[in-house]
Amino acid sequence: MQNIAVIGAGRMGRPMADRLTAAGYLPVVHARRPQTQAAAEAAGLRWAESIAETVRDADLVLTVVFGEAQLRSVTLGHDGALAAMKPGSILIQHTTCDPAVVTDIAQAAKGYGVDVLDAAVSGTPRDIAAGQLTVWAGGPEAALDAARAALGSYASPVLSVGPVGHGQRVKLVNNALFVAQVGLAVEAVRIAAGVGLREADVLAALQHGSGASRALSAVAWIGADNVAPRLSEFMIKDVDAVRAIAARAQVDLGLLGDVLDSAAVREGVLNGGIAADRDLAARSRAEPGTIKSAPSERLREALEINRA
Repeated sequence: MQNIAVIGAGRMGRPMADRLTAAGYLPVVHARRPQTQAAAEAAGLRWAESIAETVRDADLVLTVVFGEAQLRSVTLGHDGALAAMKPGSILIQHTTCDPAVVTDIAQAAKGYGVDVLDAAVSGTPRDIAAGQLTVWAGGPEAALDAARAALGSYASPVLSVGPVGHGQRVKLVNNALFVAQVGLAVEAVRIAAGVGLREADVLAALQHGSGASRALSAVAWIGADNVAPRLSEFMIKDVDAVRAIAARAQVDLGLLGDVLDSAAVREGVLNGGIAADRDLAARSRAEPGTIKSAPSERLREALEINRA
């Protein structure tokens, strides 16, 4: 089987490593946080102290770090993954970033004989655990074909969306739309309260109506008051990236931009532009479940959580 390395064994990277292990792979993992290292070692995962040691023998290297600065740090330069990867290997880049960043990484990778897949993702840790993560892959078809079996251990579907950079473009448009929809769902809860409906009741009922959506399911899981603590850390940077990309391309965000500028989104989803405290987020009502569960499952889960 292919040798696989995972850089970033946190919220998303760790369940990926677990699914790869369950599929028969023996991934080598690396992350910055000592507690992440301890948890990975306690679970029996192979751990490497440096990025070079992590990727040296890998056929596939997954990067699952938080943001662009970390991504550049772990991939580029003398101490980055590319410099230590063997020719013919593939970097599978899962971190959400500006498309220009992954394009720069792919250009640098050519000098090392390494292919890059711009493998943007949509889903939660529970989607990974269920093997249902969505992957939008930009990059060479031959590289995607070589990586499909490993990706398939934690992702379905895995969709080819064009060249490097397009994975991130699809992801950022998707996330802007999701944030807007979550903001509208939070507004729906406010309106429902105004006409005498309980949040738990209306969110559970709407799961079976024409207004149902994955965004509504997320609000049902988390609770309207807990949306900002849970999502702002991950969504602020994505919305900022969408705005920057649109500005560079001179694209008017139109009605979507109006919703993103609304108080419902600014305060109810993006926490006023302030990343939520992680401890507060950990204490909020629930971790969102798989976004691909059936409506009947979402209804049952929403009722259980919101009435707890």
